[in-house]
Amino acid sequence: MKTYVLTVTCPSTRGIVAAISGYLTEKGCNIVDSSQFDDLGTGKFFMRVSFISEEGVAREALVKGFEPIAAKFAMDVDFHDASQRMKVLLMVSRFGHCLNDLLYRWKIGALPID
Repeated sequence: MKTYVLTVTCPSTRGIVAAISGYLTEKGCNIVDSSQFDDLGTGKFFMRVSFISEEGVAREALVKGFEPIAAKFAMDVDFHDASQRMKVLLMVSRFGHCLNDLLYRWKIGALPID
């Protein structure tokens, strides 16, 4: 079973969460974590969904099948393979405990990033 992360940005409207969760269910995926945020000031919707492809559907097939939903809601979409380490840039204005905590977690392998 492969784990993926789906990130979505689009104009805020009704039905986005239902469309995404319905699609993933239809493709044999199980959502393990989901976070969404509506920015009322800009009218934008943001979502991050971690899911497991229990039926072994490949990333490319998930991306292709999701295109009609992405078009309907004018989404910027990205499917990430969770097993691949993401490149990350940390920018800080001051040194402090938050930066130290992130660096420590990276060093012990708790943050799978480069």
